[in-house]
Amino acid sequence: MPSLSPDLVTDLQAVAHALADAARPETLRHFRSAGLGATNKDATGFDPVTEGDRAAERAMRDVLARLRPDDGILGEEFGQSHGTTGLTWVLDPIDGTRAYLSGTPSWGVLVAVSDADGPILGLIDQPFTGERFLGGPDGATLSDRSGDRPLRASGRTDLSDAILFTTFPEIGTASERSAFERVRDRVRLTRYGLDCYAYALLAMGQIDLVIEAGLQSYDIQGPLAVVRGAGGIVTDWRGGPAHEGGQVIAAATPELHAAALELLGDGA
Repeated sequence: MPSLSPDLVTDLQAVAHALADAARPETLRHFRSAGLGATNKDATGFDPVTEGDRAAERAMRDVLARLRPDDGILGEEFGQSHGTTGLTWVLDPIDGTRAYLSGTPSWGVLVAVSDADGPILGLIDQPFTGERFLGGPDGATLSDRSGDRPLRASGRTDLSDAILFTTFPEIGTASERSAFERVRDRVRLTRYGLDCYAYALLAMGQIDLVIEAGLQSYDIQGPLAVVRGAGGIVTDWRGGPAHEGGQVIAAATPELHAAALELLGDGA
């Protein structure tokens, strides 16, 4: 990634915060509300979208129209528009809509700004708990009701001591599931279901690995920037770039990353 001027990074950080600020009230207005419904976007399964998703993305797009009108936008709910600056804002207004529908506070608002090489910076915002995780060239921070503090991934290197997360127990295809289970069987603890919040926990040093498949670019670009800012590693299952989605592994250390990649093997 080419070097960025400090002024540009500062401006992009301010815009990312403005986007998350705009999305927060829209998501909270509908969260745990009586009669919250969802439309299914997947004819063969259940991929819900709610008015909270749509309202949050509309609010973020309105902010970009004012503050960065020449940048591109890729949003989960309203698609892609191309800009002229070489920068694209990648928006997932509610990552974890199933959790949102269920009333569990493990969903989040995801924002990233990317160039051709991937995300420059990104954030994970959890409006209900008031936690905001920001990652970029200068590192990663958590902002919550107690203030701001730096984030650092754990230094754990032994797979047998690691805590592993994925969103769905039935991860991916049969071969992907088999590959994941090889890692699962070697770690200390495996848990499921946190969507983007698992990446926030990795950046905090609470857990050590996240392995997923079938992701879209808007699912991973914000979390990728946060984890990398905290010193972690995020790649696809072959060790290549992960910002376009698909199979993703996030690890706290190079040692854990290498051990897990070896076990994923032909599942990649």
